[in-house]
Amino acid sequence: QVQLVESGGGLVQAGGSLRLSCVVSGPTFSFEAMGWFRQTPGKEREFVARIGWKDSNTYYADSVKGRFTISKDNANTVYLEMISLIPEDTAAYYCAALLLGAYRYWGQGTQVTVSS
Repeated sequence: QVQLVESGGGLVQAGGSLRLSCVVSGPTFSFEAMGWFRQTPGKEREFVARIGWKDSNTYYADSVKGRFTISKDNANTVYLEMISLIPEDTAAYYCAALLLGAYRYWGQGTQVTVSS
């Protein structure tokens, strides 16, 4: 049983930084990539970043390029380092596992609030 658990969200002032973590448990041999998404009330979930599970290739949404960095360690934890945060980054952040071309497993989310 695959489980994803996010942590690291919180309240931060504009210009500040946060690091989100996503701990992955269960069988990961079929994973293609891990992604981070975010969502605010009334809006669709938005892609933020992705990292290849085996090759660690990364890909970012234009809105976060240069400010966010996705990485992972050998202990099945995926990180999202966020710097120069702006109020528009306020959202619930979710990690998700990509298998067979679709994000099939999701965490419960962690809230990030950036005050101006």
